[in-house]
Amino acid sequence: MLCELGNVLNDNKQSLANRFRALFALRNDGSDKAVDFIADTLKTDQSALLKHECCFCLGQMQNEYAFDCLVKVLKNVDEHPMVRHEAAEALGAIGSPACMKIVQQFCDDNVVEVAQTCQLAVERINWLNKNEKEEKSIYNTVDPTPAAPLLPVVTLKEMLISQESSLYDKYRAMFALRNNATDEAVVALGEALVAYKDDPLNALLKHEIAFVLGQIQSPVSVKYLKTLLSDLRENEMVRHECAEALGSIANDEANVILDNFKKDEVDVVRESVEIALDMAEYENSDSQFLFLDDLVKNEKSK
Repeated sequence: MLCELGNVLNDNKQSLANRFRALFALRNDGSDKAVDFIADTLKTDQSALLKHECCFCLGQMQNEYAFDCLVKVLKNVDEHPMVRHEAAEALGAIGSPACMKIVQQFCDDNVVEVAQTCQLAVERINWLNKNEKEEKSIYNTVDPTPAAPLLPVVTLKEMLISQESSLYDKYRAMFALRNNATDEAVVALGEALVAYKDDPLNALLKHEIAFVLGQIQSPVSVKYLKTLLSDLRENEMVRHECAEALGSIANDEANVILDNFKKDEVDVVRESVEIALDMAEYENSDSQFLFLDDLVKNEKSK
């Protein structure tokens, strides 16, 4: 089955949705062979969205075997910034001494989102070295920073939007609000997202706020996500993440918004909308666990 999934992932004649599904199955496998299939995609594919998701999955797998291919992506200055950022974040997620050595070299990268990601990765690895055990988040993800303690929502929101807070502390406050997950916390995250709307130096933070709103899957966040997805001046990294978050929420309002951007001129946004609508269909499907069987059967029949 692993080979069939790898073949689907690396077949550009397959729909992007099918390739994403195969990628997630390979992530869940976690083996060196699965890493090889994902690395092949990073070498050859043209979709920045798919390659960025490949890097994300390699980070979530935390398999040190992925180190070399992630370093190649990070070092390639001709690669899409969103892909390089995700490679840096993946190295931070793996968290080995070798990863630390590499991300330290890119903390002043010319691409601000890459530089900020590497700075966060350094902070995360330093934190790991001071703590005996790392626990995955309640959403079963390896996060770029640990969450702050569950302080009052108003306090966490102030940390998130304050100019005095470091990016690392803003991330910690953001993840604490995500873990709170009440409507009050969602509103705090949404208002922070919109507060940073015209700030080009905080695209990385905005994209991560959108990501955690997608994890929470609250309809309360739809209006905030719509605001940034609809802003054609916004960084494509942010708009892409808003689209995928709306796909995770998967209610009628979110789907109507996504339909309006199916022909967006920006590749990563248009492709994200395609994936988001597929995610929405998956969330609302009665047969959502059958897709892998169908993929593998179709691949074996070739």
